[in-house]
Amino acid sequence: MLPMLRHRTTAIWLVLVLATCGTWLLGAETRQSPSAFATTILMLIAFIKVRLVGLEFMELRSAPLALRLMFESYVAVVFSVVIGMYLAT
Repeated sequence: MLPMLRHRTTAIWLVLVLATCGTWLLGAETRQSPSAFATTILMLIAFIKVRLVGLEFMELRSAPLALRLMFESYVAVVFSVVIGMYLAT
């Protein structure tokens, strides 16, 4: 299995799978009484996963700088707005 991890996309895929399992475990633990901290962590992991998918599997890592910056900005702004709206309620 270790030779497979030499490929960047395989390693990113493994990170995505582990992040999904982590969010599932955290969500299952806090389902009865969710805290703002746990929800914020879950959303942060979700947006990190969006960023990884965009950069690796949509090939934005090698895209022109302007397109990559627009994508990175989009992810950051949407995350900030979603978390801001959640914490404001």
